Amino acid sequence: MSARGKSGERPRFPTHAAAALFLERQHLTRPRGARLSAKRLVSFVADAGGLQIDTINVLDRAHYLTVWSRFGPYAHEALDRMIYRRRVLFEYWAHAACFVPVADLPAWRSVMANYFVSHTGWRAFLRKNPKMLKLTEDAIRERGPLGNSDFEQKRPGGAGWWSWKPVTHALHYLWMSGRTLIHSRRHFQKRYALAGQVLPDFEGIEPLGADEFARWHMRRSLHAMGAASATDLNRYLTFPRTPATRRRQVLRKLVRAGEVVEIELEGQRAPWFALREDLPALERAARRRSVSRGTTLLSPFDSFLWHRERTRALFGFDYVIEVYVPGHKRVHGYYSLPILHEGRLIGRLDAKNHREAKRLEVRRVHLEPWLANRAAPPLARWGAVDLDDALGGIAAALDSLRAFEGATRMTLGRVSPAKLRPALARAMAR
Repeated sequence: MSARGKSGERPRFPTHAAAALFLERQHLTRPRGARLSAKRLVSFVADAGGLQIDTINVLDRAHYLTVWSRFGPYAHEALDRMIYRRRVLFEYWAHAACFVPVADLPAWRSVMANYFVSHTGWRAFLRKNPKMLKLTEDAIRERGPLGNSDFEQKRPGGAGWWSWKPVTHALHYLWMSGRTLIHSRRHFQKRYALAGQVLPDFEGIEPLGADEFARWHMRRSLHAMGAASATDLNRYLTFPRTPATRRRQVLRKLVRAGEVVEIELEGQRAPWFALREDLPALERAARRRSVSRGTTLLSPFDSFLWHRERTRALFGFDYVIEVYVPGHKRVHGYYSLPILHEGRLIGRLDAKNHREAKRLEVRRVHLEPWLANRAAPPLARWGAVDLDDALGGIAAALDSLRAFEGATRMTLGRVSPAKLRPALARAMAR
């Protein structure tokens, strides 16, 4: 039967069709295969829905790594210039803190305008601190871009998020409500300026209405994933926080309008969904024998991994971000990076960048049992995976990462299974 199905039936697709289209939308069909440019950067972030930012710097900041995974080595300063000088992206929340395309500003202005109403925790703070909010905004208006450290106040007692000093609350609220934007970062610390000073056209951009934004948000999520379950749609672009009932209402409305189609995915009991215009792309993906060429490493905060249950459903790969796991309970390492080779997730490695010593330390490498045993992958089956080719791909990706991080040498720690360590070490020495 055709993937479009008979009349009245849901279109059916094999699991690998959804996996292949997801790789395409995440710009991982030729990992590290294209040169970074502003146009390509914006295209990737628009397709993925956001480029996540994270403070952990044991190897590199998450957004630098995510861009390297697609484009290979580039100058960190070049990416900074695209964002903070050319302003092709701006900082806001999408899944978590992210860079998002300036072209999406009408949608995110809708969220900004609604921030006070939808995030009720701010109401008590604003009732108690209206003067602080005004003083903070006035200081930014008068003095230009300012960061948290430019305001000298002692922290109040207590613990947890609400122990932030009041000006930190004020800066965050002004940003999330669109009265300021992040102008730049100094030592990775945010510096805020009035929104119109960062994006001169800001005030003239009309925000989307609530219903229009909900439609845009759902379509953006489906585009980024290619095909998705209802759970995927709740876990991918997680901001703004929307009740599950509201998301279901929006999804049903798009299905009734014919914009979204309910599909059947092999091995999945629950229905999946795709944009109607993506059905031909899913059909092409189902026929594709080679969906990704090359090897790369993925940041734990890569958009490809935003919903890890999806990774398991499509690729048969269980992944946990062990940054948040107590040390004695970690299995794969503090900052383990999934290894993507020829469109399959074949293992993970834990790495650390020793900047002063210019040494990239590969602490641990864990390869999936099916690969080590030269068996077929559990899912995403696009032909056999050659073990020697996979080890060579890992070595090439590590050498690219070494160059990107400015290291002059690499060291290799434990490999699991241990019998593969000599072969990987030889590949890395070439």
